[in-house]
Amino acid sequence: MKAIVIGCGRVGSALAARLAVERHEVRVVDHDPKARQLLPKHLIGHFLLGNGYNREVLKDAGIERADAFIAVTSGDNSNIVAARTAKEEYRVPVVVARIYDPRRADIYRDLGIPTVSSVRWSVERIHQMLLHRHLTPEQSFGNGETLLIRSELPPYLAGRLLAEFDVGGAIRVVEVTRGGRSFIPATGAAAEPDDLVTFAVAAAALGQLRAFLDRELGT
Repeated sequence: MKAIVIGCGRVGSALAARLAVERHEVRVVDHDPKARQLLPKHLIGHFLLGNGYNREVLKDAGIERADAFIAVTSGDNSNIVAARTAKEEYRVPVVVARIYDPRRADIYRDLGIPTVSSVRWSVERIHQMLLHRHLTPEQSFGNGETLLIRSELPPYLAGRLLAEFDVGGAIRVVEVTRGGRSFIPATGAAAEPDDLVTFAVAAAALGQLRAFLDRELGT
């Protein structure tokens, strides 16, 4: 995986170090030159100085071939601008952003960008979101027996019938957002590129959905 981490604070540096240990290709961007001191020595050369929404800096970081983009600076505004740039202009498959003000979570959600909170979430959770990017729960019901999971379908699933993703009593497609408009899919409806799909999933079937999506992703 080729990942770009925007923000080299405690979270960004720790996440970059972990990904590098796992042999992922990592680039780290921060506007403060002193931030590179938080990186392990073997990652110093992978540090770029600049803002995470500057196009030239992003191109130098390899944004055009990035698989994942993580914005974890100390500012919500910087994170949302950087995340939107990565998702909307460069079509990076996996984009995650950190937020400090939970009231902004809906803004990110409407843009299809998963978020992590500086208080409730950790490097471990961000790492999990990168590895299982299609399985970030939006909401749970009861005591967590049923989950809503929203996922932007990979382009190669375009043309597949949405009903093919259903598993009786375990997994069901309940909503699709296409071109900014939401609808409940009719019988025979097919997936299209850039569809954002909401799955209702029994918690016990989460592994089954993960296995299907990971298999489709080739991971």
